[in-house]
Amino acid sequence: MIADAQASAASPGGPRPPDGPGWVVPGLLVATGVMLVVALAAGRYQIGLDELAALLWRGLTAPHSLPHTADATVLFRVRLPRVCAALMVGTALSASGACYQATFRNPMVDPSLLGVSAGAALGAAAGILLSLGVVGIQLLAFGAGLAAVLVTILLSSLVSKQGEGTLTLVLCGIVTGTLCTALLSLLKYVADPYSKLPAITYWLMGSLASANLLDAGLAALFTVAGTIPLILLRWRINVLSFGDEEATAMGVNTRAVRAVVIAASTLLTASAVAISGMIGWVGLVVPHLARMLVGPSFAVLLPTSLLLGALFLLTVDTVSRVVFAVEIPLGILTAIIGAPFFIYLLVRGRRGWA
Repeated sequence: MIADAQASAASPGGPRPPDGPGWVVPGLLVATGVMLVVALAAGRYQIGLDELAALLWRGLTAPHSLPHTADATVLFRVRLPRVCAALMVGTALSASGACYQATFRNPMVDPSLLGVSAGAALGAAAGILLSLGVVGIQLLAFGAGLAAVLVTILLSSLVSKQGEGTLTLVLCGIVTGTLCTALLSLLKYVADPYSKLPAITYWLMGSLASANLLDAGLAALFTVAGTIPLILLRWRINVLSFGDEEATAMGVNTRAVRAVVIAASTLLTASAVAISGMIGWVGLVVPHLARMLVGPSFAVLLPTSLLLGALFLLTVDTVSRVVFAVEIPLGILTAIIGAPFFIYLLVRGRRGWA
């Protein structure tokens, strides 16, 4: 029976295993759409639903004739870029977390495993210390995140032994992340305590308050580029979760699949961190919640994680700017929500993640 299930999962053209309740993905689409409307309308400056619909329609059909009103300015220059960035960042972090957990067969894995988050944080801190602009800081964070993963892979290739590649890669990722964190602490120590240090500290808390159309466009570009390979390989990733020996016996090139997954997940995580700063727990908790809804089959777990991550971060971002008198950084809110939920998962001891 196990062999039949594995064979079904390995063959995209053959029968597929049950993919969880059929209402989950449509339900998440509807919930995300509703939350999208709420996020665009709600805030310190309220926009009526009729006016919101009229402005969005005019923006789609005649963008050059938009009125110069307060509603249009708030919607198109502030809220729409921020909402789009929240959707893309939530999608990227949750997708990379789900892929890492399936690939490394460990439910405790999150997108920061190979040092990409720590590397991006180091790059952003260096950009702030050098007084670069917003775009320069984001580019430096993105490049440093990718460089950290490349260092991890290089170290792993130098010290790994036969049959220990995955374990060595994880350990080298921990070392790289620790080193980047130490260098980040050094930059914070030498930073100007009246200007640079507060800026670095605030960036590390995670926020979308300064997101603009360029940020949203770049986030969308990198999210699509990183997600497409994962969607195309979702059945092979499903088989990879059975273990390398079983996956190889079923005809899956484990090294190639793992390399593509790591590259795509790194691209997703680096782009998200470069735009939003350090927002933790999304890539760890959301895949677990998606698994509770649809089960461990990666073919449906991946789209569920994508939608759930987008909905989760959009909701948290809306709450952060609507509910509180002072906007709370997203990293703080995701930790407040994610930590108790993860404790609940540990206490419950839910199985079946892989």
